Amino acid sequence: MLALRPGCECCDRDLPGDSAEALICSFECTFCRDCAAAMQQVCPNCGGELLPRPRRSGARLAANPASSQRVYKPRQL
Repeated sequence: MLALRPGCECCDRDLPGDSAEALICSFECTFCRDCAAAMQQVCPNCGGELLPRPRRSGARLAANPASSQRVYKPRQL
């Protein structure tokens, strides 16, 4: 199951589990749309492509909440 990290690794913007603004790579590195666009949709950690993160909402999000562990690695874009 995806961890659904709660924020952008680059700017620390909140990205709740039901957010359409989150993009991830295959290692679940998580970025907001603005930062992903500035990085040309390429993960700075692994070089993989950044794609829209699947959303979890309603009862499924309540039963399987997003992670509370934040990863924050500010980058100059």
